[in-house]
Amino acid sequence: MEPPKRPRGRPKSLFKESSAGTMQSLDRALGVLTAVGEVERAALSDLSRATGVPTATTHRILSTLQKHGFVAFDDERQEWMIGIEAYRTGASFLRRSSVLEVGRPILRRLMRQSGETANLAVPDGAEVVFIGQVETQNPIRAFFPPGARTPMYASGTGKAILSALDETAVTTLMTRLDPVAFTEHTRLPGDDLLEDLAKTRARGWSHDREERYYGMSCIGAAIFDNKAEPCAGVSVSGPTVRFGPDRAPELAALVTQAASEITELSGGQLPP
Repeated sequence: MEPPKRPRGRPKSLFKESSAGTMQSLDRALGVLTAVGEVERAALSDLSRATGVPTATTHRILSTLQKHGFVAFDDERQEWMIGIEAYRTGASFLRRSSVLEVGRPILRRLMRQSGETANLAVPDGAEVVFIGQVETQNPIRAFFPPGARTPMYASGTGKAILSALDETAVTTLMTRLDPVAFTEHTRLPGDDLLEDLAKTRARGWSHDREERYYGMSCIGAAIFDNKAEPCAGVSVSGPTVRFGPDRAPELAALVTQAASEITELSGGQLPP
């Protein structure tokens, strides 16, 4: 009697996988978690609509995430929001980011020297995500909560990062977005933006003049990794009346110095 043949290959998964080799249920769960994080708090129906996941399925996903602390539910407002475990997971990324680690004291100094809010952001696709900030004590000031994101074309740090890329890379990145004119000063992807990026590249710093919010301006510079490629950006932001042509060069010198220091201390190198 012949011994039974041993099965070959991997055992079949208990979970359904998509054709791309990813787990569909996990894809959906992470999509819902991302949606909650982007809007900070939302009703079940809004999350279902935003993700394209059926309401009943969305509720099951949220209940599972709630069980593990990744989301929380506000009974009074009937809204879902990010939970403490999601914060802890995100915090572990921030702890391993050498750019943020070495940048904290430099941000504090930049805020003191400029008198404006100092920001640190990293690229994520065609957007930038703010991972660090030191607020000024001025009563009228800029504020971006950690994790806030904005399109690169409408951000001082974003435009600084874009200016370090070639035109083909910029055009490719911008095709991932559905451009929105946040104000009448927003430079939408196209010739106007490319011209502004060329000026930014030539002088070494960007200037967002009410391109995201009315009454607020920003000056930024890129931070580079060990391959001399842009990996982050530092900026100062505040009321436009404090960012006029007479003061912009002074602020720009402080920002570019901060960007160079963070680049060097995090092991990066400036492009030739």
